[in-house]
Amino acid sequence: MTFSAVLQELQNYTLYGDGLVPVEHIQIDSRLCKQNDLFVCVQGYVQDGNGYAVQAVRKGAGSILTGDEKALREAAEKENCSFSEEGLQVDGKIVPVAVVKDLRFALAQVSATRYGNPTREMNLIGVTGTKGKTTTTCMIRNIFHSAGTLTGMIGTMGSFVGNRAIETDRTTPEANVIQPLFRQMLDENIHTCMMEVSSQGLHLDRVGGCTFSTALFTNLSRDHIGDNEHKTMEEYALAKAKLFSLSKRALLNGDSDWYAFMRKEADKNKKLEIYTYGIDGTYDFTAKSIQTKPDGVTYDVYEQGVYTCTLEVPIPGRFTVYNSLSAYGVSRLEGMTPSQIQKGLRDVFVKGKAEIVPTGKDFTVLIDYAHNPDSFENILTTVREFAKRTVFLFGCGGDRNRPRALMGETAGRYADFTIITSDNPRSEDPESIVRDLEAGIKPTGSPYICIVDRKEAIEYALRHARSGDVIILAGKGHETYQILKDRTIEFDERVIVADILRKIREEEQQV
Repeated sequence: MTFSAVLQELQNYTLYGDGLVPVEHIQIDSRLCKQNDLFVCVQGYVQDGNGYAVQAVRKGAGSILTGDEKALREAAEKENCSFSEEGLQVDGKIVPVAVVKDLRFALAQVSATRYGNPTREMNLIGVTGTKGKTTTTCMIRNIFHSAGTLTGMIGTMGSFVGNRAIETDRTTPEANVIQPLFRQMLDENIHTCMMEVSSQGLHLDRVGGCTFSTALFTNLSRDHIGDNEHKTMEEYALAKAKLFSLSKRALLNGDSDWYAFMRKEADKNKKLEIYTYGIDGTYDFTAKSIQTKPDGVTYDVYEQGVYTCTLEVPIPGRFTVYNSLSAYGVSRLEGMTPSQIQKGLRDVFVKGKAEIVPTGKDFTVLIDYAHNPDSFENILTTVREFAKRTVFLFGCGGDRNRPRALMGETAGRYADFTIITSDNPRSEDPESIVRDLEAGIKPTGSPYICIVDRKEAIEYALRHARSGDVIILAGKGHETYQILKDRTIEFDERVIVADILRKIREEEQQV
């Protein structure tokens, strides 16, 4: 495809140079550029892509897309290169340059165009909300797979084409990553994909150029509010609501405190079909006669007030009812039968979501991805229903906007004993993060201990476990690594628990 053809769906742009040069792939990292790639000069929080345009050309890029002509000219001059009506001249090579006003949207649109607008040929299911995105997408995927329909999936658990994992680096990857991924799915005869759509993914137009068949809104709570993310809850909600403008149908959580706001935003898309689900009212999809057990939930589903079927889901907690009911609603809107959905949810497993780790002991270890106050409350109130004592081990990721004091306070309010430790400290001092969390738990008067090293903290929990305890290892979930300041290390809590228990058994045998 030529550069001009890639630009064809953009409304306004200025082209300098030859638009007939070929475009092979689209890159935003100059180090990845190869022959005939289009380099897009994205401006991030730290780096300005215009400063890397010359490097991209030297690596093989054959065309440039920028949103800041002045910055590109200045960057070229610093490299003893030039920018003229013919384009960017680097070491005697001239490459065309397109200048746009909204570079983020342009990146999304040219990526979609380059790969033939693949989502126009797919059933793309977008799941957005603060909590429940990962679990719900996994549930929908399991429903389709159990019915014999292979799908794609993009989200926190990684990206999948059928059963094959594809490495991606974000919950919602950049547009130049997801669009060729969609095309790959179609090439392999996969026409349904479920995708976690983060607020940042929407705010930064990573899914611009996508057409969603169904948009699901799960809930909204304070989690991404801060200088580097969303400044207010309303801004956060508006970012989530952008998904409705890209969709044909929407399924909204009627029990959410933000339902009215989301419904108002959804109504702005006059072509959007809107459906609801929930527990505390009468909706298009309603859960009734809920029974919660240590190993899962059972409830009846009503569609528009009429009993349809009974669902059994092997994940405990009231939040499981919401997640599975939303998965049911989406699957019904996408053409699945109640019996197919029953089958898919009956044996669903989501790694790192209330995941039981075998111990061979008279206590239970759960791994859960809970990493904010609301998810802490969800998992702790669920576990308290069947545990003699809840032991809660958690930390907080560094370089993230999290209400640390509130996290500590929530643990103190709901756990019988708390172990404050590290999560992914990244560039921050782990001890400083722990102190921030400790400031929240202290006023509650609940017993706790601080052990900064996470592996040592887990060993402490296992060595001091009592009969009937449920030990919750919160925050890491499906992750098998830990991100430190200077490196990333292997850190699979399933393996760590097994190793510690093996060491304890060996010590007991020697006595």
